[in-house]
Amino acid sequence: MLTAEANDRLTRVGPGTPMGELMRRYWLPVRPAAQLVEEDVMAVRLLGEDLVLFRSADGQMGLIGDRCPHRLTELRYGIPDEGGLRCCYHGWMFDPAGRCVDTPLESPNDPFKDRIRIKGYPVREMGGLVWAYMGPGPAPLLPPWDLFVMPNAIRQIGIMRLACNWLQCHENTGDPTHSVYLHGNLFEYVLRKQGKLEERAADGQMHTLFSRMNLGRGIESLYANATRYGMEKGIKYAKALGADRDHISRHATVIFPFYTQTGGPGMVRQEFQIRVPVDDTNTYHINYGCYLAPDEVAAPVQESIPYYDVPLFDDDGRPILDFVLAQDAHAWISQGAITDRTQEHLGRTDLPVVFLRRQLEEQMRIVEDGGDPMNVFRDAEAMPGLIHGGHWDEGEAEGTSSLTGAGSPLSSFRSAYHKGYAVDDADRYGPAMPLVVDMMRRIERAVG
Repeated sequence: MLTAEANDRLTRVGPGTPMGELMRRYWLPVRPAAQLVEEDVMAVRLLGEDLVLFRSADGQMGLIGDRCPHRLTELRYGIPDEGGLRCCYHGWMFDPAGRCVDTPLESPNDPFKDRIRIKGYPVREMGGLVWAYMGPGPAPLLPPWDLFVMPNAIRQIGIMRLACNWLQCHENTGDPTHSVYLHGNLFEYVLRKQGKLEERAADGQMHTLFSRMNLGRGIESLYANATRYGMEKGIKYAKALGADRDHISRHATVIFPFYTQTGGPGMVRQEFQIRVPVDDTNTYHINYGCYLAPDEVAAPVQESIPYYDVPLFDDDGRPILDFVLAQDAHAWISQGAITDRTQEHLGRTDLPVVFLRRQLEEQMRIVEDGGDPMNVFRDAEAMPGLIHGGHWDEGEAEGTSSLTGAGSPLSSFRSAYHKGYAVDDADRYGPAMPLVVDMMRRIERAVG
């Protein structure tokens, strides 16, 4: 368990808080770029700050304070113009840096507009997302994590707005054993209750619930280690305790400060889960799907990367629990607005969670001492065009094929969406799924 003070340090993200200052050292994904094309102007809340994201009439992006300093009208009702955003009330215009550049109803000879300024944060676009930097200057480089920039791929972006603190979402990544019950036993219970167990898991093997339940057999211990870009963790199994064999199972990559990466070398379906703090009690969760094709199979070209909302409740207000990410989300929300970690009782399976918390605390202290934390990049000449955040070695994939690095395209349920398994995760709602299913079929034919 943690003290109340330690819990506050890890969870509070407003200006001046230790975690808030750490988060402000990173580029944060704000919204899908396609959404900004559709809406032009939108209110956003990020790290406890109310802001307005806009695209000007000449295509510039800006993230500025949410109110015009003239009479405090909300700028989410603003009018995009050449070079900035105009307040709907009297036309005062602000450029992407937050400078007032025009006060059309005031005297043209009065320079007082030059003294008026609101918040303005730098923004960039990468991988179909709009990114913002809210920290002290100079801004670091925007790191090209692999799934945002890898070629020959299909992408889509799922969005959830969760009424809970960011950390209880992210601690999920330090908890590899939760799958046994949350995605195994619960999944089986839900499908059985719906009368869909035979329909969705008829083969008794390929459905994800079976492999998840098997994760619990023969656990000897868990491990967690620091990596160059975050942490790695997994489970050690012993045959003597009921496992099929003695082995180590490495689980999803963790990229500091808020990424989880699932998939691996040779797998078609890859994913980032990104836990963006809106404020202390709300999280903007991004499920970034990237579907990689081998060189021999051409992925279709996407003019823009589509986005979609991931529903957590049905039309009658009942929780949806029949896909993996929804099961996670409901578990996180059920812990409360901010989990009271003074009341928890940790066990052996929580070792990676403890490691994750200590790493966050370590990096907060680096910022408090005036340094740059992990994954802040400033040397443009040393920055590669693509960064693998975790282990990525095609040559070490077991039973690899020359095309995919996996034994077959059916190496996991997430590489078998063309066999009907897309229904088992949030991807099922994605607008790019017809392209993904077609590509998976073509990959299977190419592998033979």
